[in-house]
Amino acid sequence: MRLEELVDRAVSLLEGRDRVLLGVAGAPAAGKTTLARAVAAGVDLVLTDRGERAPGGPPAAVQVPMDGFHLADVQLERLGLADRKGVPASFDAGGYVSLLRRLRAADEDVVYAPAFERDLEQALAGAIAVPREARLVVTEGNYLLLDEAPWDAVRPLLDEVWFAEADEEERSARLLARHVEFGKTPEAAQAWMASVDDPDAALAARGRAVADLVVRTAAGD
Repeated sequence: MRLEELVDRAVSLLEGRDRVLLGVAGAPAAGKTTLARAVAAGVDLVLTDRGERAPGGPPAAVQVPMDGFHLADVQLERLGLADRKGVPASFDAGGYVSLLRRLRAADEDVVYAPAFERDLEQALAGAIAVPREARLVVTEGNYLLLDEAPWDAVRPLLDEVWFAEADEEERSARLLARHVEFGKTPEAAQAWMASVDDPDAALAARGRAVADLVVRTAAGD
């Protein structure tokens, strides 16, 4: 599907609803973040053109990453997960679920969500503001469709979940390049992909069959 069609689908979800939570799941480097940002920006533009959002006012659509709930390195060390960052247990899944519940309730003037800073490889608390006026929240991450506790609490809080799927060779090449860009040697990056990223991708892929839509993407974030 073209981006315009995806934006139209997201806009259609808003009909009769004050707020919609749209999820984008997929493997590492499948293009989830790029897709989520593009859809949020597209919906914001459509609603602005319709006069449903004032130019310069609060955004009508906001992107919120699951990656903001990565545990800090000090906690990963304590839990023995420093060499497995990115596996389900290396996230604050309960915190993510709690955020989604607050976003769904939409009864606060603003909800602050964490972001993930790749240069630091750390989460940043309160980096994303979601105002009450935001009608669409697009959240993305590997485990939105994971069918095991505590992650299985995520899907019921989302109105739709799309599965981002890239060419596997392209996705792997992009992921390798990303690891190298942020400090790993090519050898260390390949070892990390084999031991951490590939199993993570397999876990994410379990949700493909139950996604509301499968979106072919160019590999990316």
